Amino acid sequence: MRLRLLSAAVAVLTLQACAGALGNLSALVQPPRFQQVPERQAEIRVLGLDGAGVRIWTRVTNPNAFGIRLGTLKGTLFLEESRAADAEFPLGLDLGAGADTELPIDISVSFRDLPGLGAVARKVVSRQPVPYRLDGTIGIDAGHIGRDMLFGPMTLLRGEATVPIR
Repeated sequence: MRLRLLSAAVAVLTLQACAGALGNLSALVQPPRFQQVPERQAEIRVLGLDGAGVRIWTRVTNPNAFGIRLGTLKGTLFLEESRAADAEFPLGLDLGAGADTELPIDISVSFRDLPGLGAVARKVVSRQPVPYRLDGTIGIDAGHIGRDMLFGPMTLLRGEATVPIR
């Protein structure tokens, strides 16, 4: 009887340890890395009298030794350290182990939301570079290791955007 009780206790403890280890596997997943593509300048394009579009050419890299799916990116764009716009992207981007890809991140900025961005407007009109920062969270799916994993908030991208000469 004691042997059965001891065996049952060992089995329960083993199952708990395995479940705990599987739950901690998600801690081994690293978030994808975002960086502005060095050869492609981030751009600000005036869209009539109502607003502007900011396009940031982005390289997304999977630092993990297994594939992931980048599901969502939710963020806030800052221009000259002033909040300019919120953005949410359902991406569905598959990245293999150690793989990277380039994609444009397009964010619309309404001039009505920009009361504190007078300095930005002056720089845009004079075609001077405008510092930007994109802070946010990213959601990924790592298959059996973890689904609906959320990373952040963190700074995803930082750089300078310019008005292209056309």
